[in-house]
Amino acid sequence: MRKTRIGVLTFSDGRDFLKEPLVEVNNRFMEALKTRLKEAGYDVVAGREVVWTNRLAAKEATFIRSQNVDLTIFNYAVWAFPQFTAIAAKFAPGPFLLYSNINPQYPGLVALMAASGALDQTGVDHRKLFGSLEDETILQRMFDYIDAAGAVSKLRGETYGLYGGRAIGIYTAVSNTDQWMAEFGIDVEHVDQLEVIRRTEQIDRAKVKAAREWCEKYVKKIHYNGKELTPEKLELQIRIYYAMKEINEEKGFDFCGIKSQTELTNNYCTTDVPEAFMNDPYDFDGPKEPMVCATEADMDAALTMEIFKHLANTPVLFADVRHYFAEHGILDLVNSGQHATYFAAKSFDFKENLAKVEFRPEGIYFPAGGASVFHLAAPGEVTLARLMRVSGQYWMAIVPGEFVQFDDALNEELINQVQDNWPHAFCKLKVEPEEFFSSYSCNHIHGVYGNQIDKLIAVCELLDIPHTLYA
Repeated sequence: MRKTRIGVLTFSDGRDFLKEPLVEVNNRFMEALKTRLKEAGYDVVAGREVVWTNRLAAKEATFIRSQNVDLTIFNYAVWAFPQFTAIAAKFAPGPFLLYSNINPQYPGLVALMAASGALDQTGVDHRKLFGSLEDETILQRMFDYIDAAGAVSKLRGETYGLYGGRAIGIYTAVSNTDQWMAEFGIDVEHVDQLEVIRRTEQIDRAKVKAAREWCEKYVKKIHYNGKELTPEKLELQIRIYYAMKEINEEKGFDFCGIKSQTELTNNYCTTDVPEAFMNDPYDFDGPKEPMVCATEADMDAALTMEIFKHLANTPVLFADVRHYFAEHGILDLVNSGQHATYFAAKSFDFKENLAKVEFRPEGIYFPAGGASVFHLAAPGEVTLARLMRVSGQYWMAIVPGEFVQFDDALNEELINQVQDNWPHAFCKLKVEPEEFFSSYSCNHIHGVYGNQIDKLIAVCELLDIPHTLYA
């Protein structure tokens, strides 16, 4: 996955007799900032000169813009004339983070506050941060904002591949393409599902057979039953995966969604296996970048998942809000075979995950049959979220929680009460279920392991989208 690329400009005093005396301190603090950012895994492009004149402000900011950065950090180690920041902000690409390290001998904080005031008065949105680079709390706040800005930047120019159209009447799965371009910079290209089926006939037989045998080797159990699930049916699902992967690469899709229901699920097979492995960090041929793929062609699901992917650099969950077990205080998140197998063991090692995965036959909802990718999500802290719309206006629900498991007998009992052939995630919420159900307005929800709350809030701020935190 592409690293977030950060531009850094350091500002100084505009008096010529202070230029040389301040070189050492400016360079020292600039290098410290660059080092910390690079250690965290970011690409960093610094200005070629410390900015201490109006002309340098425009020149260096223009240089930063030419480097295709995702955001710009304005760095203050000493007093700097605020006008330089105001000018630089007209050329450098936002979002802007104004930062000053701890340096009491020089008024870097004063410079930051004055520059922030200048940007406020000239209508330039920004965030400011003051504190030591040795303070982990300060660093995390910086990284959260950088990751959020990077995620928003990476959305711009992406293309969503929409296979099919609205599935089984779900209004919340369909978004306006013009709104996506206006608000997120994302284009949408439609592909008919018939094109996927046509291409399945062209996939190399030996390649498909090898993929099926790979599944038979590593998946815990494949429940062939001679009807809904046969080797031939599994191979058709694998062919659909390869056909979609081929189209995605040809058309330059960055993420995608497929309708599946009801044309494919009634007449060919489900797309559970393709969806699961598309979202996984590996497939039958080895490691790969996860490709967000939303079932039921749910566009806002895919968009939420793509944001999560850019923030966490992991596969992202797609699930239905299926059932609440009041006696156990858990929300059961379930959706056909959509869960990436990654969630079975929370591992990037396919062997660890697939050892906990079963391919089970599809049931009454999908007469064409196929394999459902069954497992129970591994325990751990999670952040769930969903972009939704009210009268055309986006808002984001942010739902912190924890995936849990019980003993084997209770796990099986709960699963059997709901759906014994689909994947499950048992989630404890941080809020009372009544509060969640009263305002959460979609059947689908998405998430990743870990705490992504502050990053998601920053994403909402950058996109000017309101959010509700269910905590």
